[in-house]
Amino acid sequence: MASIIERVKTFNPVRKIIYFLVGLFSYPGLAIINKLQVSGMEHLKKLPREKVLFVSNHQTYFADVITFLHIFCAVKWGKTKGLGVPYYLLNPFTRVNYVAAEETMKGSWISRLFLLAGGLTVKRTWRAEGKEVRRGLDPSDTRKITRALEKNWVITFPQGTTKPFAPGRKGTALIIKQVRPIVIPVVINGFWRAFNKKGLRLKKKGSILTITFKEPLVIDYEAPAEMILSQLMDAIEQSKKFMMMGKHHWQTTDK
Repeated sequence: MASIIERVKTFNPVRKIIYFLVGLFSYPGLAIINKLQVSGMEHLKKLPREKVLFVSNHQTYFADVITFLHIFCAVKWGKTKGLGVPYYLLNPFTRVNYVAAEETMKGSWISRLFLLAGGLTVKRTWRAEGKEVRRGLDPSDTRKITRALEKNWVITFPQGTTKPFAPGRKGTALIIKQVRPIVIPVVINGFWRAFNKKGLRLKKKGSILTITFKEPLVIDYEAPAEMILSQLMDAIEQSKKFMMMGKHHWQTTDK
């Protein structure tokens, strides 16, 4: 069954259909009922089609990723100031994968459907079945991500949780050292206010959703993984020095 899903995920027409359907149903909640503000889209226009890693903080299970996909599709159609009318869904940008916790993506038929949009399931480093644990890096998960990076853009959330200011996982830094991709830091906010934890149900209308794509990081790939991870956490504004900078940062979505 798993091998069949993997084959379907790489069949481009299937991805295009999934993107169209998910995009069509999610667009109103992002751009009409709420207000999406995107900055830094100009940093995406000249990126190569492979070896690009987007590193972001995380606020909902699905709404964050879905919004990224909307933006990437809009950029493919030449947009630089926001989504506008979503005609970009007619021919979406599908050369993108995203990293998600295995336990989350097997939770429902909807999450299994989202897997077909390019999901890369990994075992959580920090939690399993509701219990806090600390596993070592799973080599099969690493290979899965590195293979995806060789061909596509990849979105990852190094904290592996929607809880703000959780520690980052060193595995992200190790992958960066190995593949040496272009790394784009992303800072998101407002999703915890607008959507429930899964990001599939509206919680508050009229929320401002912000996504900021920063310039590619200048990374010393020979530096220790701990140093690279620290650089990432600063760039996505999830390190300790950002913790008390704004009231919205005090909110927690892991309840």
